Amino acid sequence: MCTHRNPLHCILPPYMTDKLRYKTGNTDSKADYQFKDKRKLLATIAPAKKRNSMATTGVKPASNIYRELYDAGQMPLALGKLIWKEEQRIPADKDAKNVVNGAGNVWSFYKKLFNRSSLDNHGLPLIQTIRYRDNPQEPFYNAFWDGEQMFYGTGDPRFTNSFTTDLDVISHELTHGVIDFEAQLAYEFQSGALNESFADVFGSMVKQWVHKTPARKADWLIGSNVLKGKNALWSMKAPGTAFKNDTIFGDDPQPATMKDFIHSPNTEDGDYGGVHINSGIPNYAFYVASYEINGNAWEKAGPVWYAALTDKKVLHKKSSFEDAATATLKKATAQFGKNSLEAKGIEKGWREAGVI
Repeated sequence: MCTHRNPLHCILPPYMTDKLRYKTGNTDSKADYQFKDKRKLLATIAPAKKRNSMATTGVKPASNIYRELYDAGQMPLALGKLIWKEEQRIPADKDAKNVVNGAGNVWSFYKKLFNRSSLDNHGLPLIQTIRYRDNPQEPFYNAFWDGEQMFYGTGDPRFTNSFTTDLDVISHELTHGVIDFEAQLAYEFQSGALNESFADVFGSMVKQWVHKTPARKADWLIGSNVLKGKNALWSMKAPGTAFKNDTIFGDDPQPATMKDFIHSPNTEDGDYGGVHINSGIPNYAFYVASYEINGNAWEKAGPVWYAALTDKKVLHKKSSFEDAATATLKKATAQFGKNSLEAKGIEKGWREAGVI
């Protein structure tokens, strides 16, 4: 359930998957390291070389969108059976429709708003596998980007819906690919929390852009359809409130401000220094900034975050929350002016989050 490996780029963090595993009685700790070494290796490769290493299916990068969809059939398969590729009729299957359309929306978002050609900006094919399990004996409660492609579990209908059901989950995970090719934020401590936060920011914006929802009317929830009932995975508007007194997960542990920053060890059990937990802080900063600026988040705050993410002079592997605040304020000033509504809104976001 991603707790069996380095949980790099899994949507559900260890502090949630551990509780699901306990609830279902799957407490066996046998590990499936099929992708662990691959992810660790890809994390060390420079983006230009990484593009050349991505030969999952032998498909050459395209100038237009190119997608392939595989079905793992509830097995730990690296790909599975090819069930669809670009220009074919999309299968009627819900999981297939969700991820094909979801990946299409992500590709279109980055292309139309930022003239970015796929995740790597060089036409990388979008390869996805549905009905994946890392252990054929138990459900897979997760979705993840492994450094080259996407995998989605179906979960267990007693506790979750399929992990293909939320557009913001799909776009969050695919955005990890964009981050891999840009700032390459190290997946630990504050840089890792920024990695998760950038994925949340763009994951939420893709959903808002598709549904044409302005910042002040958006729900700012991530994964509101994955968990049963009214709960979501987390809230950018009010970190720490996505779930409360949940029979499985208890209370949402995310802080919204630095005064509640959680210090965790750089271990799997410690969420690699709290990457999923403390991401609530920069998430809240982006929400406040978007609310203050008003209008559509993808038109003002979004371009500032994208400019910071794609400029290695202002963000790097070990960047802190303060570095991200400095980077976004610098980009806001360059794009809109020092005393602009946009720059003031972004400054207020970071101040309310206690970062500056």
